[in-house]
Amino acid sequence: MDNKIAKDHLDTVIRKARVHFYKPIQIAEILHRDRIEKDIDLGDLETYRTPSRKWRDAISLRFIGRISTSSARYQDDLFNSNAIPPTVLVELGKINRNNNGAVETYIYTALEDRLSQMSSGLSLVLQADTNSFTLRSFIESFTRSPGLSRSIDKIFEIVVYALFSTLLETLEVKIGVRIDNINNTILNEFSDFTEKVLGLSEEIPERYQEAKVYRVGVTNAADRGLDMWANFGVAIQIKHISLTPATVEDISSSISADRIIIVCKESEKDVLVSVLKQFGSASRIQSVITEDELDVWYEKALRGQSSELIGDKILQKLANEIRVEFPSTAPEFADFFKTRGYQRSASADF
Repeated sequence: MDNKIAKDHLDTVIRKARVHFYKPIQIAEILHRDRIEKDIDLGDLETYRTPSRKWRDAISLRFIGRISTSSARYQDDLFNSNAIPPTVLVELGKINRNNNGAVETYIYTALEDRLSQMSSGLSLVLQADTNSFTLRSFIESFTRSPGLSRSIDKIFEIVVYALFSTLLETLEVKIGVRIDNINNTILNEFSDFTEKVLGLSEEIPERYQEAKVYRVGVTNAADRGLDMWANFGVAIQIKHISLTPATVEDISSSISADRIIIVCKESEKDVLVSVLKQFGSASRIQSVITEDELDVWYEKALRGQSSELIGDKILQKLANEIRVEFPSTAPEFADFFKTRGYQRSASADF
């Protein structure tokens, strides 16, 4: 295998990586271990398959502030033949050792660039006010950039969460549970159940609380399950990627809720409804909300009659969720490069 083929494999992994860059970081740390510790065999996957996750996590925590929670099987896809198999790692290792960590430098320079791109994109909301922010421009700023487009689904999810949660809070929506048959002997027999599970008793037969939506959390690129759930019985699936019949079937079959709200692009709506009908799942879909509808709702929220009540709250939620979900360029990159002896010029074209 020549240098160009090995580099093409690496560039593919970097190009497909989301902003958290877990897979490229793992490759960099495997190569670093091979170059410095010399206690692994790049041709033998089992010498680094599992331990390299810990090496990656240490770097991820430092620069990203989180670690991968994907399944072991998904993480191991990194070593498939169409990604970075041992044969490619062997060649990258030779290049890396012969050029004082040039491949490592190449990967971490790409990470720094990706984080800088994300910071620029996120400044559109972090520095915006209710007069200047537009949802469509914000979304388009990510779709235009190849480095950021892989993370558009998470951005879309945050956009939906900020709007939904703000409206529920401002409307002061309440939900409740109630025991209708308070004299039922079952209630007496299972009073410990109703108290521990429902928080209800004969003295407190009903209880109310604020209606809320919750983001499930960070998921990997292969996940098609639940994105958000509501304590009033609705599961929310958010998709900004192109839907296929298989994806739509997975949306329906992987969520057990009886009421599902799907948020998607306008162009996907008809396809989605048609396929759901084919699978007999349309009855479980409470509604389909399109990006165009979200854009209208954001315009009303930021510049409509109620904007003074909700506009700033939505932007604040957007900013807060973005800070949690996405890192910004870490100031310690320069120290990291210096400590490891990386020379930026060496990474330009190894």
